[in-house]
Amino acid sequence: MSEKITIYDIAKKLNITAATVSRALNNNPRISDATRKLVMETAASMGYTQNKLALALKSGKSNLVGVIVPYIDTSFFASIIRGIEEALYPEGYNVIICQTHETQEREVETVNTLLNAQVDGILMSVSKSSKDTTHFDHILNKKIPLVFFDRRKNVKGVSSVTIDDFEGGYEATKHLIEQGCKKIAHLSGDWSLEIYKKRFEGYKHALLDHGLEFDDKYLLHVKSDTAAGRAAVDTLMKLDEKPDAIFSSSDFVALGTIQRLQELGFSLPDDFCVVGFSNEPFTQLMELSISSVDQAPHEMGKMAAKVFLDHVSSVGKVKIEQKVELTPHLIIRKSSSKSAVSELAK
Repeated sequence: MSEKITIYDIAKKLNITAATVSRALNNNPRISDATRKLVMETAASMGYTQNKLALALKSGKSNLVGVIVPYIDTSFFASIIRGIEEALYPEGYNVIICQTHETQEREVETVNTLLNAQVDGILMSVSKSSKDTTHFDHILNKKIPLVFFDRRKNVKGVSSVTIDDFEGGYEATKHLIEQGCKKIAHLSGDWSLEIYKKRFEGYKHALLDHGLEFDDKYLLHVKSDTAAGRAAVDTLMKLDEKPDAIFSSSDFVALGTIQRLQELGFSLPDDFCVVGFSNEPFTQLMELSISSVDQAPHEMGKMAAKVFLDHVSSVGKVKIEQKVELTPHLIIRKSSSKSAVSELAK
């Protein structure tokens, strides 16, 4: 393996000082255009690469931003990451993407890794097992901007970008009521995550506002996958008073409920209505398209990046705290729209 090329090697070849090479590589105005061009061309021909970490330590700025998500293989988080990159790249930042696999241990390790990489900021969606907030304090103590998106913790001094999950749950349930549904079940996620609790609260308030009682037998806490949706239907069908609709806090769970309901002979939406949450791409591609609450992930990502940029550009680096709440939009499709099915039948 060949030895790594240094600025001293370049200086020796050009018979100039290492300091001159360093200034040329870093666009110092004291260096002439001719010398800068000669140094850059020689460095490239010799295969020289700059030590970005050393530069970051010297300048205090790496132009790197860490983005932490539970998983990267979901459309929702992929869209958020895309929005973040689109907003940060034109401003000269590159993004380091990390995933926690929903574990606090991995989240803490990831934060420490990013801090060691001298990132200029961290944008993250917390894992569902994240309880202790000490690692967030480590970020703030280093005066590095931290921005939560989608999932957040209430940490003083930390900005966040979320959607109005309460409103999303309310609108989904209101729509089901308007379709004539009276016994609406809710499949919720882990309430240690604020998003699921708020979606439930929206569901409950919509029932009460429209003269329907909240009955906890119609509330199930499930994992966010299709198998959980199928199992939930089997549980609900054992009730003496079976529901006539389901509002699911997850599109994947909603998909599982629809699969199981159809296997049991239900006609959707005539016999049963279903609404999901997130507006995953598959919801509109199925023969029975799924109604869902759109979370605007691309916009969320761009807004999270904007909040970070506001932090780094604040006059005198004054600490700012922004709580941005985006408006959700219910996308009504075949799985819950009796009127739409009636129109198609005409």
